[in-house]
Amino acid sequence: MLVILALSFVGSCLLPFVARIMGRGAGLVVAILPLGLLAAFVRMAPVVERGWVQAETHRWAPAVGLDLTLRLDGFSFLFCLLITGIGALVVVYAGGYLTLKSRAQRARFFTLILLFMTAMLGTVLADNLLLLAIFWEATSILSFLLIGFDGRSARARRAAVMALQVTAGGGLALLAAVVMIGHVLGSYSFSGAIDRGAELVVSPWGAPIVVAVMIAGFTKSAQFPFHFWLPNAMQAPTPASAFLHSATMVKLGIYLLARFEPTIAATGWGRTVMIVVACITMLVAAVQALRAESFKAALAFSTMASLGILVLLVGLDGPTATVAMIGFLLAHALYKAALFFCAGSVLHATGVGSLRALGGLARRMPMTAIACAGASLSMAGIPPFFGFITKEFLFQAQIESSWESVPIAVAVLVNAVMVGVAAVVTLKPFFLRPAEPVKLEHRESFSLGMPPLLLALAGLTISLDPDWITRVAVGPAVAAVYRRPIEVDVAVWHGVTPMLMLSGLVVLVGVAIAVFWRRIHLYLRSHDQFERFGIERMWERSLRLLLRTSAGLVRWTEHGDLRMVLGTAIAAMIAIVAWSVASVGAPFHLPSGDAPVRVADTLVALAGVAGAVVAARARNLLVAMLAVGLTGFAVAITFMTGGAPDLAITQFTVEALIVVLLTALLVVLPLDAPRTRSGRQRLVDWVLAGSLALLLLVALVDVATIGHGAAPSDFFARMSYVAGKGHNVVNVILVDFRGFDTLGETTVIAAAALLATSLLARRSATPHAGEPVRAVHFSFAVAAAPLFWLLLAASVVILWRGHDQPGGGFVGGLVAALAFAVLSLARGPAAAGHSLRVSPHTLVGVGLATALVSGLPGMIGGRPYLTHLWWEPAGFPKLSTTMTFDLGVYLVVLGAVLAFLFGLQREATR
Repeated sequence: MLVILALSFVGSCLLPFVARIMGRGAGLVVAILPLGLLAAFVRMAPVVERGWVQAETHRWAPAVGLDLTLRLDGFSFLFCLLITGIGALVVVYAGGYLTLKSRAQRARFFTLILLFMTAMLGTVLADNLLLLAIFWEATSILSFLLIGFDGRSARARRAAVMALQVTAGGGLALLAAVVMIGHVLGSYSFSGAIDRGAELVVSPWGAPIVVAVMIAGFTKSAQFPFHFWLPNAMQAPTPASAFLHSATMVKLGIYLLARFEPTIAATGWGRTVMIVVACITMLVAAVQALRAESFKAALAFSTMASLGILVLLVGLDGPTATVAMIGFLLAHALYKAALFFCAGSVLHATGVGSLRALGGLARRMPMTAIACAGASLSMAGIPPFFGFITKEFLFQAQIESSWESVPIAVAVLVNAVMVGVAAVVTLKPFFLRPAEPVKLEHRESFSLGMPPLLLALAGLTISLDPDWITRVAVGPAVAAVYRRPIEVDVAVWHGVTPMLMLSGLVVLVGVAIAVFWRRIHLYLRSHDQFERFGIERMWERSLRLLLRTSAGLVRWTEHGDLRMVLGTAIAAMIAIVAWSVASVGAPFHLPSGDAPVRVADTLVALAGVAGAVVAARARNLLVAMLAVGLTGFAVAITFMTGGAPDLAITQFTVEALIVVLLTALLVVLPLDAPRTRSGRQRLVDWVLAGSLALLLLVALVDVATIGHGAAPSDFFARMSYVAGKGHNVVNVILVDFRGFDTLGETTVIAAAALLATSLLARRSATPHAGEPVRAVHFSFAVAAAPLFWLLLAASVVILWRGHDQPGGGFVGGLVAALAFAVLSLARGPAAAGHSLRVSPHTLVGVGLATALVSGLPGMIGGRPYLTHLWWEPAGFPKLSTTMTFDLGVYLVVLGAVLAFLFGLQREATR
């Protein structure tokens, strides 16, 4: 399964480039990926059919409980079939739907939709709660990008932000639940948490865990009061709406609630909350569906009602409720994705989204009309379509449950509205005469007509020949959720039963709604209370209030006076530390006085202090820069004499780079600046600086006087070569013992580089020819090229030797950046960028990917992620994945520094 996820991720990143090359027909080629994944899962059907569970575990970070544990049972298998099967049709459909978009935009859409498919597969396969939370948030982020795909549209941007705010908030609730579960159980196993649900409920954290899980499920599945984001999300391209907001992503909330249903039920109040929320959601969605103007809006609100039905079925007790939930989940995914496809085809062909303006399209769009009719019949619950069977299951579950008649009444009313919606969205656009002729801008194509037709046909075929899907998908899914096998009887005719009578009542009321649709629609549209008192308005007013409050707080705290901000922080730090020392009453330790005075170290320290004093007193920028550099070099020499050559080399390089970066700004900044501080302000500065200096002096003397145990130092020195095969203890700690920390810091550097690229001058971080080049001294111009190659070679040597001698990827990257910085000062950023050949942010991306990949070989071998492997062939230098990790750090640091350097130099020339 991990191989499937890896192939899905790699294919999602690489295969969409076909769209840039092929143009038309690219969707058929890109669809090979989800079709191949579907075939891979179908091959696992015999395992699932027997009721077995397929699991695999790859160690990632066992110390924090994060492992790549994947688990495939009947429920997750059903989701995998839906995700890959409908995903393949979505990709084919998108190839025809996005014909008016550029090749780059089509490739971007394919990349996002396939990455979303990968995140969905990861979510339903994850058996580690931390891993589940990661994939869960990935679906929210990718949904945000797909909803806001048209970045020029203000409505799309607003809808994307709203969806991200709500679903990411639910993601935070899920993360809180995961942390509490790990605290209570001591494990992040998903299946283990379900098995030990009773233990969770009786713990003090039981109620918060259940509440957090329900909030996560409600936000993802658009339940009241978090429902308002889903209709707005219809701003996404129709293929994304069909995939994310109908067939797959919104079902993740159902998936989570169904998995935790035993725990929720054990609370005594959990079922009640779910059923009440579901009924309110269904009623709100039904009313809004009757008020909807556009094709997609009507489908969006009917989707909301269907999600409410699913939550209701999760909340009801009894085995039939589980059967009904699984069946309805499958049926809804098939017919609703088909209806969204049909809505998109109509919008693509006519450019008209309003139902009232459409009509008479059946002759000109026959495939779409047939597909829409078939899907609508299934949605309305008309035999022999699969939707009819699942609706009977729904009513049977309600009759057999311990609940009273209120949920049944709500379900009958809401399902009748869905029948009316199904009739209107089919008859009005395709079979009724329009008020004015509808102009067809684009003809129906195979890519647009075939996917909905296949889905509608699937809804008919499953009901007529349900053996395979019942045996392989529905039955095992029911057993996985209910936690024991249940007989599933999928048949069109069960005789005259109460369920059949309720289905007939639903159809009759639905037909009446369809007949009087216009009157009902206009009546509800004439009342603006639905909008005025809607949750969406309350949400936006709350956000505006929060933004105003935040803006006022920022104006009060961030007033632009850097000295005041620093002074406040320093004063607070001094007061807190002084109060802590005074309250504890710890004695102050003085040195014994018998330690020898080292003259060389004293002179270096005095030089550093002199540089600091000059920098603080200097009014000339150049003098201050040189004085700060003097202090930095004094610190570097102290590191060198103190036995820390790695720190010394890094400090030397950083000081040199700071000088280069500041030199780029000297041409635009005034060298001499007048005094801006009054005598009283300078007195306050002196008091703060003196107090902080005294505090630091006392702390350093006290720390240096007291003896400390050297257990960590002894451990790392002893285990450096034994565990990490390296003699340079510092580098071994960075890439082996604390590789995760280094990877996190590298990621932060990469993020800073991207911010620099976006904030400094042009978006492209590579300098362009034609930029003005300053005149430099002849000697510097001549020496720049040899110095460049010397520094570049030195950086490679430092990178290579870092595991056994002073050096490594970080300092090597700094030295390489210094080489390009020298070349940039001598010949201008355009020449330096030409020598670099690629843009800095490309280096950052490649470097981060290299660092991430370096940890995979060890994990594939059964060890935790970032456990490095070594090869020591006879007669050759030892080789290791640590070199790959260090190379990634090297590239990230090089790209990040150059992004800042080139950006600053461009700013200086503006």
